[in-house]
Amino acid sequence: MKAKESHFDKIVRNGHVLILAMDQGMEHGPRDFNQKNINPEYVCDIASRGGFTGFALQKGVARHYKENYSGKVPLVLKLNGRTEIVPKDEAYSPQLATVKEAVDLGADAVGYTIYVGSPMEYQMFKEFGAIEREAHDYGLACVVWSYPRGKYVKDEKSPEMVAYAARVALEIGADVVKINYPGSIDAMKWVAASAGRCKVISAGGSKQPDAEFLQKVKDIMAGGGSGLAVGRNVWQNDNPMRITEEIKKIIFG
Repeated sequence: MKAKESHFDKIVRNGHVLILAMDQGMEHGPRDFNQKNINPEYVCDIASRGGFTGFALQKGVARHYKENYSGKVPLVLKLNGRTEIVPKDEAYSPQLATVKEAVDLGADAVGYTIYVGSPMEYQMFKEFGAIEREAHDYGLACVVWSYPRGKYVKDEKSPEMVAYAARVALEIGADVVKINYPGSIDAMKWVAASAGRCKVISAGGSKQPDAEFLQKVKDIMAGGGSGLAVGRNVWQNDNPMRITEEIKKIIFG
């Protein structure tokens, strides 16, 4: 347990979490990028200087650009992924990397997406069960991206479904669960309560005007959230370091 606690402490600061995510390139393709931030070196520089508690990457970027971030920000290696080309009805994000690869890359945590309510959820549960056991044996923290999705889910953004997804993450052994913001402080409180001692962080989502986005971050924290996993609202911003400082003031005080 000591190893697990030491790695977990690396992605948490004063009980809170702030992860910079750059795993969108696989699921969203290049549409989120411009001529500047399509270069991973640019985002690695933001991660290295921004005081984040984690940097979420797929294994290819993590390996090719290791020298740009290693030792400067904790790595959260994403172990599965998919494209958005495939219809969401049978949503499945297959495992692409192993816990051993995460260890070899120097990761402090692994990340894994589960689509709660998908006809393929059983396969993702099976994969994550093995990942969670091995990751915790190595002392790595487990971060679950838990999203309601698939043909059996009527409203994937409803507070009830978001809370269900958060509870699932607690039940299967996640240390941190990333959810989509459920839309209000009261709804966020129920999501946080549903997750118990599993820390709840919200996705940053699509790029918003700064004031609107920062208000959402305040509402997430007021609702009992433990932080944020943010990508586009930082590295799409004209001044990424300034917006990062504003986010940190809200999350860490």
